[in-house]
Amino acid sequence: MGSPSGGVNGGGVSDPEAAVQAAHLQMLSSIVPSDEQGRAALTQSYHHAFEGFAAALTEKEAAALSGHERVVSVFKDRALQLHTTRSWDFLEVQSGLQSGRLGRRASGDVIIGIVDTGVWPESPSFNDAGMRDVPARWRGVCMEGPDFKKSNCNKKLIGARYYGVQPESSAPNASSSAMATPAATGSPRDTVGHGTHTASTAAGAVVSDADYYGLARGAAKGGAPSSRVAVYRACSLGGCSTSAVLKAIDDAVGDGVDVISISIGMSSVFQSDFLTDPIALGALHAHQRGVLVVCSGGNDGPNPYTVVNSAPWILTVAASSIDRSFQSTIALGNGDVVKGVAINFSNHSLSGEKFPLVFGAEVAAHYAPVAEASNCYPGSLDAQKVAGKIVVCVSTDPMVSRRVKKLVAEGSGARGLVLIDDAEKDVPFVAGGFALSQVGTDAGAQILEYINSTKNPTAVILPTEEVGDFKPAPVVASFSARGPGLTESILKPDLMAPGVSILAATIPSTDTEDVPPGKKPSAYAIKSGTSMACPHVAGAAAFVKSAHPGWTPSMIRSALMTTATTTNNLGKPLASSTGAAATGHDMGAGEMSPLRALSPGLVFDTTAQDYLSFLCYYGYKEQHVRKISGDARFSCPAGAPSPDLIASAVNYPSISVPRLQRGKPAAVVARTAMNVGPSNATYAATVDAPAGLAVRVSPDRLVFSRRWTTAWYEVSFDVAAGAGVSKGYVHGAVTWSDGAHSVRTPFAVNVL
Repeated sequence: MGSPSGGVNGGGVSDPEAAVQAAHLQMLSSIVPSDEQGRAALTQSYHHAFEGFAAALTEKEAAALSGHERVVSVFKDRALQLHTTRSWDFLEVQSGLQSGRLGRRASGDVIIGIVDTGVWPESPSFNDAGMRDVPARWRGVCMEGPDFKKSNCNKKLIGARYYGVQPESSAPNASSSAMATPAATGSPRDTVGHGTHTASTAAGAVVSDADYYGLARGAAKGGAPSSRVAVYRACSLGGCSTSAVLKAIDDAVGDGVDVISISIGMSSVFQSDFLTDPIALGALHAHQRGVLVVCSGGNDGPNPYTVVNSAPWILTVAASSIDRSFQSTIALGNGDVVKGVAINFSNHSLSGEKFPLVFGAEVAAHYAPVAEASNCYPGSLDAQKVAGKIVVCVSTDPMVSRRVKKLVAEGSGARGLVLIDDAEKDVPFVAGGFALSQVGTDAGAQILEYINSTKNPTAVILPTEEVGDFKPAPVVASFSARGPGLTESILKPDLMAPGVSILAATIPSTDTEDVPPGKKPSAYAIKSGTSMACPHVAGAAAFVKSAHPGWTPSMIRSALMTTATTTNNLGKPLASSTGAAATGHDMGAGEMSPLRALSPGLVFDTTAQDYLSFLCYYGYKEQHVRKISGDARFSCPAGAPSPDLIASAVNYPSISVPRLQRGKPAAVVARTAMNVGPSNATYAATVDAPAGLAVRVSPDRLVFSRRWTTAWYEVSFDVAAGAGVSKGYVHGAVTWSDGAHSVRTPFAVNVL
């Protein structure tokens, strides 16, 4: 993946796009041997937000290209992972505000770009009834395919592109003809369901009586129902090509979107640096063009250092639960009832047949280790012993997923599966028509004790029931990736939003595993993941943008972060799925509150200069940063590189101090706040800090004579040599208040 930056001489070609492609092809041809010029072809060419191209190269050619004076970075075209109704109402309740009065300030001309698996345009979530004409500034297209016509786009779904490409050989002096040709089977149509779900979550129209086979019934809607949607199909079931994702970001910026939602990313195990990460690279240029990029933080939690998409110019999203759960009850033969969690549509009933209940270890296949049978390993169960019974399995090996255990039990002829596992118990597994329920270790011990107490244990697993007004909520989801991120000088994730059991539009499934017996495919699905949390924030950002069209991407991010809530529906501090108090590395600034974000009082505007300084302090050479900025006169600030100076260099709505030594000079971080509220405002600071950590704000009062004026302050962090603060990260917050607004900036400090 070549990524040259800077102006390109058109060489007499009148079409600017063709001129850029010709220049890219000329650069490519310069490093491909003369006897192999037939394969010098571009698979992608980027020219809206930044310049670059994708092409098939050998390792030697890639190395040669990386030495070109106009090339910032060269990286392999990898596959990225997809990060897979009531939620919006729940957010409104948690805010304590009413949407009617504040919502009237929003318009319907904000455009959200969804980079994902495409869209199912026939979904009622993309109905454009009552919408105004498409904004005149829109420059996008509605690409056609064998199963997708221009008429599939409308005033709601205003654009659709796809990136299924196969490189073609062509003459080395060609321009646009040197581009790879879209595959004949390409189409913006979603064949996975992920993209349709995320798009409708962000900006779906209001659809009454939506449900998933009777569950979660209610009005389905996006966070910005009046906003427009443009989809960019860069992904399939197998993942997402990095070159396609980069092209999608580039096209979205060129098309005129305001917000880009990306629910994909690299594995936390294989994270690359900022300038070889296509999402980070594309998002940086998008931010420079005034487009906010919102990304999912990944599903590799709850371990620390797992969050991805953590560049400071990206709004990184964690996932939380809402006040709704799905209960799957297990009725034991002795009359005891055990409450489990899952989504199943079994035909079991209290008045019907009772099924024998067995532990996996008791029905192990010949030569299969008991430990494997206990975990429902593939091939570990004896089908003859299992047939017609409900199997109980544990989960002492995380390598075997819930879906695999379900398939193993179902494939062995079981009538149901009870899974004993505390992990992911907060995320109901969707089992379709198969009877499945998940319980924790305490309830599991009760079930195993019953099995051992009688000769013929029996049970039934009842169909799922919805439980409303569930408490506590929200809770940080177990799968939600945790910080710190790639650099510990920026607190990540930024924000938390609903991502557990989210009802939204999907594609009509033909998979019998998903459709209960005797039912038609549902137009809506319940999914979980930071993939579902990300479009919630994208929709909220569009909502704020519609009310404040002149705000920059970082002002919108700041408004969402500083107004986030940190208490649950019991009025207690937010907690993680383990029950421990949630920290900034779990939830960022907290659970987003879109209505509060409309009037934040103060914002922290992070400039393009901040991000360039960040790259310098992080360790990138000045010449590379100049290429990225397009400014040949740019100079890195004094002291670079120095990761310890990043915290002050980037005017971020949160603070992270990666190294604070006891008895050493205090760490001092500066911030500049902008007043976006009334004139003649005075804000006073309060500090919430753990015992032993001395936090001082100077000055501790900020006075703003007018709107749009700014004020500077410093926050110092110090630990006395004998202070009783344990090693590692401690968390707190600085909150500014004028009596009407509360502006909270969380901090994380690593005490050495």
